[in-house]
Amino acid sequence: MQSVRANLGGPAGGGSVVANSASGGPLAALSAALDRESTLGYVLVAPVIIILVGLVAYPLLYAVQLSFMDKTIGADGKFVGLQTIVGLWDSNLYRQTLRNTIVFTAAATVMKVVIGFGVALLINEQFPGRKLVRAAILLPWIVPTVLSGMAWQWMFTPNFSVINWILVNSGLMRTGLPWLTNPDLALFCVALINAWRAIPFFGITLLAGLQTIPAELYEASAIDGAGRWQRFRFVTFPLILPILTITLVLSIIWTFSDFQAVYALTRGGPVNSTHVLATLSFQVGMQGGKISEGVAISLTMLPLLLLLVVFQLRQLRRSGGA
Repeated sequence: MQSVRANLGGPAGGGSVVANSASGGPLAALSAALDRESTLGYVLVAPVIIILVGLVAYPLLYAVQLSFMDKTIGADGKFVGLQTIVGLWDSNLYRQTLRNTIVFTAAATVMKVVIGFGVALLINEQFPGRKLVRAAILLPWIVPTVLSGMAWQWMFTPNFSVINWILVNSGLMRTGLPWLTNPDLALFCVALINAWRAIPFFGITLLAGLQTIPAELYEASAIDGAGRWQRFRFVTFPLILPILTITLVLSIIWTFSDFQAVYALTRGGPVNSTHVLATLSFQVGMQGGKISEGVAISLTMLPLLLLLVVFQLRQLRRSGGA
């Protein structure tokens, strides 16, 4: 009975009501805090900051720390400062890999821009089966890199190369080409595969830009006597240039740090002729056990990539302000 009175009324009942109000105090304070826009903003951004710190900032800072050490897998390392990074420039393999990375990026990017722009212009035209062609163009992008690498490896293998079979049986050549055993041809092959995978991205992105150009501009230029080339030069290209620039910068960043296409096709061979910085970093750091040297190799990509990111952000800011 005393318990019932305590809950239903009397001095004891009044004490229960006060206790309930006190327990709702923190919730009321939290609700009031979230009503303020400045506090709510920090609360909403906090998960993103935690993810960025945990998945981006911490690994990057740990990688920088490793590059200042001489650590190997399974052993403690000691601080050596810039010795590991500076020592890379004395390595012929690193200098060759850096040259390969630049050539690989330049060759793949040129192919992607030229062919991707052509594909975008083609699928922007009206023709039967256009939707099917647009869907089929995305296939290289959605096929797993390892699977496409195996298919390309089969097509380039001298004994079973369908490309060599076509070249020989069409009379263009008397013997097949050593696609994956000749250093220059092997580097061309990995650049070709990288371009083949990225052409859908260029094509679809530039197509989206082409779709935003008003048809009235083409009609007005045609009335003024402009031909197809002049319409492309004075209407299409200037209006598509901002999107092309952003796409190009993104492509350079992804190509410069590409690992999958090279590793799936050649693993850096023959005789290290197709090694890029990403594959050499993996080989030295993970397979060779020299984790600090491997990290240092990959971090040498950072300055150029940071410049490209800054350029990209400035272009996006200009596009947003335009």
